[in-house]
Amino acid sequence: MQSPAAPKYHPFPPVAMSRRHWPEACLTRPPIWMSTDLRDGNQALFEPMNVEKKLRFFNMLCAIGVKEIEVAFPAASQTDFDFTRGLIEGGHIPDDVAIEVLTQARPALIERTFAALAGAKQAIVHLYTATSAPFREMVFGMSQAELIDMTVDSVRHIKTCAEKMPETRIIFEYSPETFTATELPFALEICDAVTAAWGADADHKIILNLPTTVEMATPNIYADQIEWMHRNLARRENIILSLHPHNDRGTAIAAAELGLMAGADRVEGCLFGNGERTGNVDLVTLALNLYTQGVEPGLDFSDINAVARTFEACTGLPIHPRHPYVGDLVFTAFSGSHQDAIKKGMTAQRENNSPRWNVPYLPIDPADVGRSYDSLIRVNSQSGKGGIAWLMESAYGIVMPRRLLVEFSGIVQRQMDDAGREMSAADLWRLFSAAYLETDAPLAYRGHQLAADGKGIALEVVFAGKSERLTGQGNGPIDAAIHALTGIGVTAQVSSFEERATRSSQEGEASAAAFMEVRVRADGEFGGPRYGVGLDDDIVTASLKALVSGINRLSLQAYCHC
Repeated sequence: MQSPAAPKYHPFPPVAMSRRHWPEACLTRPPIWMSTDLRDGNQALFEPMNVEKKLRFFNMLCAIGVKEIEVAFPAASQTDFDFTRGLIEGGHIPDDVAIEVLTQARPALIERTFAALAGAKQAIVHLYTATSAPFREMVFGMSQAELIDMTVDSVRHIKTCAEKMPETRIIFEYSPETFTATELPFALEICDAVTAAWGADADHKIILNLPTTVEMATPNIYADQIEWMHRNLARRENIILSLHPHNDRGTAIAAAELGLMAGADRVEGCLFGNGERTGNVDLVTLALNLYTQGVEPGLDFSDINAVARTFEACTGLPIHPRHPYVGDLVFTAFSGSHQDAIKKGMTAQRENNSPRWNVPYLPIDPADVGRSYDSLIRVNSQSGKGGIAWLMESAYGIVMPRRLLVEFSGIVQRQMDDAGREMSAADLWRLFSAAYLETDAPLAYRGHQLAADGKGIALEVVFAGKSERLTGQGNGPIDAAIHALTGIGVTAQVSSFEERATRSSQEGEASAAAFMEVRVRADGEFGGPRYGVGLDDDIVTASLKALVSGINRLSLQAYCHC
């Protein structure tokens, strides 16, 4: 690369404007949405959609609430012409949806475009002419005046064609293509000429679409360009000012948001930002950005997974796993500190039952876009206790005491270091079961009977391969069981004990969980403690299982003489 000081590139000149309004503006309403997926987005695919896929995509756009859909460039190909005819003749267009078609400023193409629209209830005819100096001078070989004359002649031709189709409400749209590279005074001059030629009034508004055909500068400059046009356009009250941001600099979302703050009314883009070069503005992200600011976007993304899968099936393009709001991993935390913050935030949100969403790291409630919390937190080698706790609680209803969580996290981390891969909730459950629930050697619980007074117990176990029936007395079932175990030479002590109801029962019908820190004496000293866990319908049985689990986890052979 050349030095930045080299003259090959130069900064884009700022717009000379005082008292800008957009920096202090707030978005309080959604724009008019226009999807270009079926035309602009489609022509950029490796394999453009066939009629069946385009129709499926069209129906999805209608279902989520898009009211203006650019469906084709009918004069460009027979496929586009036939698709437009199929939508109209097949009755696929809802009464409140306007299809949009694109045409260049050539009489034969304009007439072919109107032939494709015959019988439509309403349609937007979109004319474009490239207006920047390189196009005028290198491509067209025209002066500014000649380009205006050609464009105005085309507007008049479109108006004449529209008058011959009184059964169809024709809405006219004009784009000064390459607007961001066009001198603002000339962009204003040609737009005013087009507005006058169309005769824009309250009943026949015109859409003036100002595209970042190629993103030339920082988003604030685009906002300045839009505000300058917004202030200076003739008949502004009869104009729907539209944006069509591209993403060459990777700032299309910011350009669209600032352009709306600068006075625009409408946005054109593709659902997930596909299109030529780096694509069009991403309408899903733009709409959900509004939603997180308390602005109802007017588009229904309550089942965003279905929208995403339809998009992928029709376009053949994958959605990036970190795509805002939609990617498979966007609501997933691997980092231990992130997991801990999310878990605490989700718990507080649930307990406080607050109508206001306020959870760390999550600008939107995943449930609002139809996402579940199942994959919100996932565990890999970078994860910590918070992620493990969340998965065990959300998937299996196991709310572990803090010290048990610390203990189990060490087991998980060792497993992760050995395996070197992500660990699912099911993987965690298998590891938890192996460590705490399936520890039946050398001591295995087989059953018990309580005395009528609750202070005595008959405990049935298998110890060192031999069935034993042990009896004991104590202050409650656990104390009595500890006394009974001395009959086989096991002296145990309980350091802490918690019992909780489980919130799910994916693994069997257990509804009670007991967590017990146990110590066992060997050679005159108590070792441990270690946690034991028991699950059962009956809390006493769960507690006895937890006691046995903790004893076994202390490597009983090392602590008793048997």
